[in-house]
Amino acid sequence: MEVDSNMTRSDYKSPSAEWHDYYKQFPNLSSDAIRDGCHPQIMLQAEPASKAIVLTHGLRDSPYFMAAIGRYFHTQLGYDVYLPLLQGHGLKEPAGMEKVSQAVWKENVNFAIECASQRSETVSVGGLSTGGLLSFLMGATDKKINGAVYLFAAALDLKGGGPFDVVGELKEWAMRLSFIDEIADFNKPLISDDPYRYSHVDMDGAHELGKLIEEGEDYLETLGPNNLYPKPVFAAHWEGDERADIAGIEALRCVADPARFEFFRMGKDEKVTHPSLVLDGPIEKNGVVYEEKNPRFDEMMAAVAAFEKKSGC
Repeated sequence: MEVDSNMTRSDYKSPSAEWHDYYKQFPNLSSDAIRDGCHPQIMLQAEPASKAIVLTHGLRDSPYFMAAIGRYFHTQLGYDVYLPLLQGHGLKEPAGMEKVSQAVWKENVNFAIECASQRSETVSVGGLSTGGLLSFLMGATDKKINGAVYLFAAALDLKGGGPFDVVGELKEWAMRLSFIDEIADFNKPLISDDPYRYSHVDMDGAHELGKLIEEGEDYLETLGPNNLYPKPVFAAHWEGDERADIAGIEALRCVADPARFEFFRMGKDEKVTHPSLVLDGPIEKNGVVYEEKNPRFDEMMAAVAAFEKKSGC
């Protein structure tokens, strides 16, 4: 893996810039192939920061969704920040996300972690939804991650709609089927007027997410009172989340060190959605609002800062 360890702030615009070295590592990507504003981003201090964080977006999304949280870590907490772009996302021509792979998604995140570890002593990870799930899994096993794990509406479990979460279980089951592509609707285009997200969850991507959820479930089952999750965890979640069931975070809390676990929980009646949890302002284009901001964003980030200070990483 080739990493430019001589990066300095002077190489990039402040406070964030398109991450051009990312394209060198993943040659199937190029700046011209990516929709405006959906590119991988990097935010570096003038001198290498002692702490860095890798923040990963969710399924359908782009690094734009993690930018507000990244700016906070960069400007308020003094971190170097890396926002990778997951394979198949943010493209002008997504081609139905054919042949996307959760293994490549891990490679995308791992490259960012490698870059971070070469500049900074302490590396943390975090993300939204699928990005949160990837952070949870990699935070448990990657020795280069020696900081904390920040989970924003992490997709540790799918949202169910029936008794005993039957609907959620069926969705997970369906996504793991090898023949799911045969029943997917390929007539609906992924590109819409929404500037930073695809119009829907493509089944190729959903199938790979299903594999990751299964991996997360298997790992959670190995944890217990005598084998706690190894990293400090900050989790933010909305009780009414229609995509990621808060039960997944509840399960993690049961097998995490309570002294190193912080839960920023938003009630069902609060005006937030799955993707808007990480937004400090609305997403709008030509007068159309596609996502509202999280009205408690500032409060959530203040909780992040308190946790970061308390945990020491």
